[in-house]
Amino acid sequence: MISTRGRYAIRVMIDLAENDNGSYIPLKDIAARQEISKKYLEIILKDMVAGNLVVGASGKGGGYKLCRKPEEYTVGEILELMEGTLATVACLEGRAIPCPRASVCETLPLWEEYDKLTHDFFYSKYLSDLVNKGETK
Repeated sequence: MISTRGRYAIRVMIDLAENDNGSYIPLKDIAARQEISKKYLEIILKDMVAGNLVVGASGKGGGYKLCRKPEEYTVGEILELMEGTLATVACLEGRAIPCPRASVCETLPLWEEYDKLTHDFFYSKYLSDLVNKGETK
């Protein structure tokens, strides 16, 4: 399940892309538009800065902005940074202890296919696909 951290991170990324004017966007503005507490956004954005999704600046004129163009971010990379693995079952998680039943597991192919579908879905979606989709025409 994708947590609020992952969902809010995507919303923040969309907000930064839609409101990009070349300047840093203040946290309070993002929080107000997205109706997310500033305190929770600070935690999320700290991880996003550490993960090189966004850059931040403090002081007057400070805030956050994207490091790259929206078309250069996949939804998968945003979610993996915020959520950790996107593995759909524990035995397929990258650091999982090898399952002693893997060679005889009749359900493993099912989980592998599902895991691949999930991975490919999120990595085929770009931030630019989501930008301005909420606007009415």
